[in-house]
Amino acid sequence: MDFNQFKKKIITDIKVELSDEFDKNFERKAFFSQTWPDRKIGRKGSLLLVSGRLRRSLKSTVTDNRITWTSDTPYADIQNSGGDIIVTRKMKKFFWAKYYELSGKINYKKSGEQSRSTQKYSLEAKFYKGLALKKVGDKLTIPKRQFIGNAPEVGQAIQRALEPNMRELEQFLYEQLKQRK
Repeated sequence: MDFNQFKKKIITDIKVELSDEFDKNFERKAFFSQTWPDRKIGRKGSLLLVSGRLRRSLKSTVTDNRITWTSDTPYADIQNSGGDIIVTRKMKKFFWAKYYELSGKINYKKSGEQSRSTQKYSLEAKFYKGLALKKVGDKLTIPKRQFIGNAPEVGQAIQRALEPNMRELEQFLYEQLKQRK
């Protein structure tokens, strides 16, 4: 085995180990030991586990000496990093649709117009109504729910991936030095 093949094997082992750890963050509902903030609305469970789409979308690739993780979900970065987003008309339309979906039955007036019943509606419906009433251009703060990135546990995972390869590396280097003499 030449050095480049050996290096690729080690990097691939690290990729497998880290991909497994990043996936476990969804089970932990935390970035290793840093618990994610709770959801603001009624449903139980973690926001990042509602559909599982984000978790399934994570892909890793090895190029040269680098491992890169990507996701095709448009919200992956804002969830991982946290930050502000600006309310758009399209978002307001979505928030109103969610509010109507969650708030209950639509009643009709004698004139045929739709009217909302005065029945109680869920906390989730109230949450979406609050969002729908925001002005276009207002900021919404998304809390950081990191699932991928650097942390002391990443170094530990890399160490675990390297340990089985250390004897092979020692032997490889010994053979290389021996050939140069």
